[in-house]
Amino acid sequence: MSLARNIEFLRQFPRLHGWDAVGLALRGSALVETRQFGTNPGGLRMYSFVPPSLPPSPALVVVLHGCGQTAAGYDHGAGWSTLAKHYGFALLMPEQQASNNAHTCFNWFNPGDTRRGHGEACSIRQMIARMVSQHRIDKHRIFITGLSAGGAMTSVMLATYPEVFAAGAIIAGLPYGIASNVREAMNGMLRSPSRSAEELGSLVRNASKHRAPWPRVSVWHGSADRTVNPANADEIVKQWLDVHRLPSHPMSEGMVDGHPHEIWWNADGETVVESYTITDMAHGTPLGKAENDERYGKEGPFLIEAGISSSYHIANFFGLTNRVPKLAKTASPATTESPSAKLIPLASPISTLAPDLGKILQPLLTTKETPKSREKPKARSTAKAKEKLKEKPKEKPRRSRVLDVGAVITRALTAAGLMK
Repeated sequence: MSLARNIEFLRQFPRLHGWDAVGLALRGSALVETRQFGTNPGGLRMYSFVPPSLPPSPALVVVLHGCGQTAAGYDHGAGWSTLAKHYGFALLMPEQQASNNAHTCFNWFNPGDTRRGHGEACSIRQMIARMVSQHRIDKHRIFITGLSAGGAMTSVMLATYPEVFAAGAIIAGLPYGIASNVREAMNGMLRSPSRSAEELGSLVRNASKHRAPWPRVSVWHGSADRTVNPANADEIVKQWLDVHRLPSHPMSEGMVDGHPHEIWWNADGETVVESYTITDMAHGTPLGKAENDERYGKEGPFLIEAGISSSYHIANFFGLTNRVPKLAKTASPATTESPSAKLIPLASPISTLAPDLGKILQPLLTTKETPKSREKPKARSTAKAKEKLKEKPKEKPRRSRVLDVGAVITRALTAAGLMK
């Protein structure tokens, strides 16, 4: 690719990602800026949202915007602070500055910003440390997601600081380590050359001294994306399947809200890698009605109505939507409400539910797993996935269960308030 073509491509970013959200950052945003959070070697800005009366040991979601966007603009479009207020978790939204990148893209391809302990990656890590300390975040429930350049930077953070994150979600992004300059970045975006699973996995393993456990990963990409080649989704999946030592063929294939969905789980039956192909969608974050019949976010440039709420499904993948947590009776000084938190309404009323006996009795079941022969990996085909009409989960390892009847009765009576 010629230098002239590189320059011309970069000139398109203001139009490709032209989201003028400066006004949102100044008027009505729920985000609050923190100016001092460490040495900040990457020169980023730190914004956060803390809903009123966080529960004890809350989760934290880090959200990275795309090129031409701001933290407040992407939050408004993707609806993360509404989700945070509804489900009771803290939100961190780093923001790029034009002084670092003229198009406000995170520098996911610059070696000085993508290595552990350096540049922008280090700045984001310092922001997380500040949030953990200030708001008593549960260190085992820190998650990250991002769009486009923010999605590629999500790959960077998962690879360079894997011990920090329980899971991540990459939307229209790229694999970690495939580019070290603008030319290679453009080649990855436009062509997405295929690499072996071992090569891709080694890029992650060599990014830190960490060995296990690895973060779980959710991958999202529009099939009609002309800005970042959809083949990058296959490469990201391939990279993390190799890291987790999983076969290439999905263990479950089906449709969610009309879009192909593939799943891989570990020996414990926990989903560790999943992939959504958003049919006929261009470059952006997919929006739609969530399973609770609420809408999170608002359409705009690169925030696309697709009939599926990616923010909600990602929060669900992170384990944040299982129940609305009980809030602390009194808020500690470390969890003071953001001044503009009241601008974000609750998504829906919270009802009081009866005890879930299934969850109560589940711990009382002792499980024995029967070994299952490892399936030979097959080539992954997103085209075939699109033709699936319903979930067809493959058989997980068979388990036999033994019920402790005495413990069941005791637990049931306790849950019903008849025994202490």
